[in-house]
Amino acid sequence: MTHKTVFIEKQYLGREWIPITIRLVLAMFCFAAYFFTDERERNGDLLAVVGFVIITISVIMGFLLHFKTVVANKSVIVDGLWTTRRVKIDLNSIVKAEKGTYSRYLFNNPVYNLHTKGTIRFYTAGNEAIHLTDRDGLLYIIGSQHANEFLRAIQEEMKK
Repeated sequence: MTHKTVFIEKQYLGREWIPITIRLVLAMFCFAAYFFTDERERNGDLLAVVGFVIITISVIMGFLLHFKTVVANKSVIVDGLWTTRRVKIDLNSIVKAEKGTYSRYLFNNPVYNLHTKGTIRFYTAGNEAIHLTDRDGLLYIIGSQHANEFLRAIQEEMKK
């Protein structure tokens, strides 16, 4: 059996604009408090260090892979961070694949393999997701920043 990869998407933890904005505002607050501290007390220096640490963590998180989605050989493989288990969804058991929104909320936490109320969720960033329903009625919601391409790849593999 050949491994023909149809779609690959990597999603990184630190590249969502809302958390980046929150971290940068916190860093700016630390730098502003440092600037307005009288006589540069020791606590004022601590504020500058905390501001630089927040910016450093933001840069590191920009390169931290949350999960990778691969569509190949009539399956969707979601592979997460270091200690997470690889999830393989067999497309032969999928009865419906459609594009939709991930959530109606503005702020969503990144999740990997979250089981709640008959759904399994995978999400890092963006508003769009692919909803896969299997024969047992279990719903997989996989967030994607390239949802149209992801859905097209899934539908191609389901036709084979």
